[in-house]
Amino acid sequence: MQIDLYKKAFAEYFDSESIRNGIAKAVEIIKPAKRVVFIGNGGSNAICSHMMEDYMKIASKQTLSFTDAALITCFANDYGYENAMAEWVNFSYQPGDILVAISSSGESENIINAVNRHKANGGILITLSGFEPGNKLSTLGDINFNTPGRNYGIVECFHQVILHAILDELV
Repeated sequence: MQIDLYKKAFAEYFDSESIRNGIAKAVEIIKPAKRVVFIGNGGSNAICSHMMEDYMKIASKQTLSFTDAALITCFANDYGYENAMAEWVNFSYQPGDILVAISSSGESENIINAVNRHKANGGILITLSGFEPGNKLSTLGDINFNTPGRNYGIVECFHQVILHAILDELV
């Protein structure tokens, strides 16, 4: 059954010292930060919208997310889809921002470009990726979470659980 796949993946992944250390380090950098910014595509973008709301409501953080359809299509039309998030990240950047970049594959060009823009601005970065351990996004952050496996459901669930675990430790 599929549930057995999820059960096994969760037990192995969350029993990892590196995950616990990553969550603790993320709490350390987010706690004093004024604002947390979330970016992602598709299902990852839905996670961004959810986390933007929870981090604001529960942790009292200012939050942003590139989730408005009109804004996304405006920036994609004017700058090309591969640069839309990078331009938005650049326009909205404030010193001290924590950018949380979520990509199941870790290979999305628009996410990579936004991450590079944020880093060029001097911002702090947390990445959540999946599939291959050596994907492009998996080494770009100050803190990197990589979920092994090629199952979108498991990768997206792990990303949401990690972000909730961080949030729970913030309050």
